[in-house]
Amino acid sequence: MNETTASGLWDQMKGKIKQAYADLTDDDLTYEDGKEDEMWGRVKEKTGKTKDEIHKSVADL
Repeated sequence: MNETTASGLWDQMKGKIKQAYADLTDDDLTYEDGKEDEMWGRVKEKTGKTKDEIHKSVADL
C-alpha cells in the first residue's frame, strides 16, 4: 500500500469517526507520522472509549 492509498483510507475512516462522534474536530483527528499515539489519546479522551471500541463502532457504520 502506498502513501496515497493509506491517506485516502484514513480520510474515509476519519469521516466515519466524525459521524459517530460529532464533538471530534479535524484537529483531533489529524494524523502525523510519529504522532499516532497522541491522536488516539485525544480521541479516547473526548469520547471516553478505547481505540478498539472506536474501531468497532466505525466498522458498524
